[in-house]
Amino acid sequence: MSSIQFLTRPPLPRLAYHRILARNPGVVFLPGFKSNMNAVKALALEDFCRSAGHSFIRFDYMGSGSSEGNFEDCTLGDWKNDVLTVLHTLTTGPQVLVGSSMGGWLMLLAALAKPENVAGLVGIATAADHFVTVFNQLPSEAREDAVRTGKYNMPSKYSASGFYSMKYNFIKESEQHSLLQNRINISCPVRLMHGMKDEVVPWQVSIKVAEQLISDDVDIILRKNGDHRLSQDEDIKLLVTVVADLLQKLTKKDLD
Repeated sequence: MSSIQFLTRPPLPRLAYHRILARNPGVVFLPGFKSNMNAVKALALEDFCRSAGHSFIRFDYMGSGSSEGNFEDCTLGDWKNDVLTVLHTLTTGPQVLVGSSMGGWLMLLAALAKPENVAGLVGIATAADHFVTVFNQLPSEAREDAVRTGKYNMPSKYSASGFYSMKYNFIKESEQHSLLQNRINISCPVRLMHGMKDEVVPWQVSIKVAEQLISDDVDIILRKNGDHRLSQDEDIKLLVTVVADLLQKLTKKDLD
């Protein structure tokens, strides 16, 4: 396993990361909400990149995992900035971004902000607009209650309490990053994996993302028995295969 390092960027909190320096295109893994860079998908991709000779980075967003900062104070915009900082500071040349859940939303935002840094995208249960969509589906009394109290408890089976407590300001700020109502101006190759038994982000969201992307090179892979995390052995094997195929395609394109 690669050793942990810290990206210093005063006055912002330091970001923890693991990096393999090898050939491009490299791979950057973006974790989901409340997840971290030690997830099984991240470690599997690191192993693959090491054996295949490709650069690789996994990191923790501000306030998450081993990175500094207070999670409760962070916004989606802060985490988007973390992704862009990692791309700008720790990589050279175009990268393939692999985003899990919220990381899939962030990979789209990063590709829009810095298309020159992004050669391809692989989304796993891409949670585009997720917090905003879930909040807007609440009964009006619940929404009004969140506005009044400044807090919202988003139900989650992945939390011991049964919900994730978040500030209403987090939801409000996330609205600035919504993507699904308009065309998504990303033209690089995109691969979207989604489990059809996902109880958090419906698989139809990946279909919607694909429809809105301007890229013609978009594939959707639905796992009939896959859940939200797609962390079973067969899911991981497929993820590695999808990333390997995309890297091969991009490398061949560079050689042509």
